[in-house]
Amino acid sequence: MEPGILFFGLFFLLLFIGVPIAVSVGITALVFLWGHNLGIQVMSTNFFANIAKFPLLAIPFFILAGFLMDRVGLSRRLVNLLYLLVGPIPGGLGIVAVLGCVLFGAISGTGPADTAAIGAVMIPAMVKRGYDKGFASALVASAATTDVLIPPSVAFVVYGVITETSIGGLFAAGIIPGLIMGAALVLPVYLISKKNGWGGDRWGTRAEIWQALKEAFWGLLAPVIILGGIYGGVFTPTEAAVVAVFYGFAVGVFIYRNLNYQVLYEVLRDASVSTAAVMIVVAFAGLFAWTGSTLGIMDRASKALLNLTQNPIFLLLLLNMLILVAGMLLDAISIYYIFLPILFPVIRHFGWDPMWFGVMMTVNLAIGTVTPPVALNLYVAANLAGISMEKISRAAVPFVMALVAALMIVTYIPSLSLWLPRLFGFR
Repeated sequence: MEPGILFFGLFFLLLFIGVPIAVSVGITALVFLWGHNLGIQVMSTNFFANIAKFPLLAIPFFILAGFLMDRVGLSRRLVNLLYLLVGPIPGGLGIVAVLGCVLFGAISGTGPADTAAIGAVMIPAMVKRGYDKGFASALVASAATTDVLIPPSVAFVVYGVITETSIGGLFAAGIIPGLIMGAALVLPVYLISKKNGWGGDRWGTRAEIWQALKEAFWGLLAPVIILGGIYGGVFTPTEAAVVAVFYGFAVGVFIYRNLNYQVLYEVLRDASVSTAAVMIVVAFAGLFAWTGSTLGIMDRASKALLNLTQNPIFLLLLLNMLILVAGMLLDAISIYYIFLPILFPVIRHFGWDPMWFGVMMTVNLAIGTVTPPVALNLYVAANLAGISMEKISRAAVPFVMALVAALMIVTYIPSLSLWLPRLFGFR
């Protein structure tokens, strides 16, 4: 039997019977390493080669920065400012949730962290104002998908390392698509809220807005420092992650004075667990990709894709469908390592810009965080709201449709992704 069929067949069989993703890719790689005499000793050197990369240091630091800035209260203060600015328009609190996720996305680097930070504030507030709990939690989970695109982004760090694409350029490329995703969510929020009579609160007075602005100032300043430093050439994306951690620490200790030893311990513990989960996947998925490439499986899979059609428009549609389905079953990092060795020859064949393709792929994978069965954002939001996955999944349908529409825009108008990288000199 064709080795590629056995290779991917074993992987999906393990997933089907409930084996964790990292273990599934690891077992598959080890079975084929041993079965084809590739040398089991390469495992340790492969692990080291996959993890010991300077740009990947950004992952633990951006994760830590996200946890830290949430615990010191930056997310709550940002939401409070938006709350006063949006006012009593239909779906006002829903729009605040979307804007809050977009803004916090410029501080955090992962969707689940964004969901937890904004959801803890907005889901109870929306339910108190009469919003359906399923709607409120599904909205926050969907809006947090923008976090994957709005820099800094852990997903872009991984994609940049695998494809050797400029991470700073990817950060710039993700800004406009991330805003498009947020804007796409506003329409269903407005229409559904208007139908059900859900609104916002009163407009804030000038004094209240000024006070809220002063309190949110340090949160608004964070993305200016992080992104301004990257695009101003002051520091690299990896160094920016370290700066973000020290910034959050300084704000918690010297400005808000609410970062004590207990809170710091909890932040470090949670960030360590999240980082470990990511890096285990990186290690095993890298071994999986290396094994498949060494056996020629990835190359044959690329040729099979090219044999399907030479029409780039139709092929992009097929690829988006494939990645969307994969995003329902796998996490984004695993998909990058499994699919990019197959897709990169296709990208070169058609002369597609890898920066734009990375944005398109990441938008698609962001949608995967709200499409069951593997829907990390939905799980976090459902846990916060205390509702079932069935209820939150049904409520997420209109938001998923809006995000798919945004994906099509990003896919077929590459200039939306490439304009800012060109402006900042990354192209």
